[in-house]
Amino acid sequence: MPATTTTSAAGDTDVDVDLPAGERDEPRTRAVTEMPGFRHSRTWIFATMLFSACLSLVASFTLSYDALLLAANPDQQLACDISSVLSCGTVALSWQASLLGFPNAFLGMMCEPVVITIAVAGLAGVRFPRWFMFTAQAIYLVGLTFAYWLFTQSMWDIGALCPWCLVITLGTTLVFMTLLHHNILHDNLYLSPRMQERALAFVRSDADLFVTIGVLVTIVALIVSKYGAVLLG
Repeated sequence: MPATTTTSAAGDTDVDVDLPAGERDEPRTRAVTEMPGFRHSRTWIFATMLFSACLSLVASFTLSYDALLLAANPDQQLACDISSVLSCGTVALSWQASLLGFPNAFLGMMCEPVVITIAVAGLAGVRFPRWFMFTAQAIYLVGLTFAYWLFTQSMWDIGALCPWCLVITLGTTLVFMTLLHHNILHDNLYLSPRMQERALAFVRSDADLFVTIGVLVTIVALIVSKYGAVLLG
């Protein structure tokens, strides 16, 4: 069936595919909140998501390659083995690095291309069904939780930090927050009207940006406070 195209007040173009009446999703009837400012535009949100996902994919590919090197030779010196603290090899040889029975980096190799596809489609103006974006947010919440769990394990159990893992933590954080930003603006999270208004106020005040910066600064502060003297030594 022919596709319909709509242009928002901010100049963004949404492309929807016409479906039979019984298969149409809620995006056609629910409100989409337009906010002034480039940071709230589809271009900024999905471009940031695309950059972050590509960053995580590169890191996942590198870690996957390193995992194969270590499988062949556990004594292999990796390029990111910078010091006793910044050491991909130390982290990769821990049980936490293969929690599901295979290197965690393989999960990134599987998931990040999906995020990249969503980001590219979003930049092209495609508007995904509400259930799809809600599911993507829920799955990425699991991924974010897993990334931060691995970070805490590296900090306080393994006693070493993997630079590429930190890149993935950064990318995962940015993807989650940009996805959340988009889903709040498009009312994709199945919130009650009161909670949706609060979520919009949260985004409108740029609180999501400050939370993201605060989380990343906290991570850096934790690393420096615990390992600062020996990070590169």
